[in-house]
Amino acid sequence: MANGKSSRRELMTTAAGVAAAAIVPASARADEPASAKSVSDGKLRQSVCKWCFRDMSVEQLATHARRIGLVGIDLLGPGDFDTLKQHGLICTMTTSHGIADGLNRKEHHEACLKAIRDAIDATAAAGFPNVICFSGNRRGMSDDEGLENCAIALKQIVGHAEQKKVTIHMELLNSKRNHADYMCDRTHWGAELVKRVGSERFKLLYDIYHMQVQEGDVIATIRENKDYIGHYHTAGVPGRHELDESQELFYPAIARAIAETGFTGIFAHEFIPQRDPIASLESAAKLCVV
Repeated sequence: MANGKSSRRELMTTAAGVAAAAIVPASARADEPASAKSVSDGKLRQSVCKWCFRDMSVEQLATHARRIGLVGIDLLGPGDFDTLKQHGLICTMTTSHGIADGLNRKEHHEACLKAIRDAIDATAAAGFPNVICFSGNRRGMSDDEGLENCAIALKQIVGHAEQKKVTIHMELLNSKRNHADYMCDRTHWGAELVKRVGSERFKLLYDIYHMQVQEGDVIATIRENKDYIGHYHTAGVPGRHELDESQELFYPAIARAIAETGFTGIFAHEFIPQRDPIASLESAAKLCVV
């Protein structure tokens, strides 16, 4: 018995030492494959959302984005297009209508479709690729009715998007913590909407943070729905902060899985930095080099 206990204790001590040696912060491990490539040379074209950097002007953020190797800035309007072009960047997602009053209600169609059409026209004129839209909140409406109403609205505008060579994206948001009552809060609902619209110019914006909060199973879901996703957003879970070892998602594996699907769209960072914002952005971009 004594020898057995001793052997087991020694074995456990040895195993613990091996395990401890193997535990390296996510950022450190990710730097190894990324070290051979710059951000601009990676398979994923990366971007950043301006609203997360509230204390920084578009001009300032664009300067840093270009240096880091990002291709553009997400969620801006036509008023910022010239500034982006001056830095050799693109608007990777143009804003349109609001989140809560969206396409799931017919009474909102006129206003939402005008906002989307105007955004498409400005985006096409600038030579940029994407426009965002939203389902809207449920407010007691069934998901089936909302799905049908969204499809009715999008079929009225997607032909214009096809003509202008601009892709409309509906964003997946969690209704559990951040956007209570939002309808497009599960990937399968969004994928069904893409199928009903039936155009390569309508896709989903898969927000990794939001979908981890809402449904989890991120990598498998991405692989299964790759044909319906045209754009990605990142952030750490929990908290929506840096992509580091303090959060539960391992972004190098997620980025690699996305690249393996043959994705050619934009991979945009949408985390709210708690530390030096530009250092955090550069670290996130390098972490996701594939």
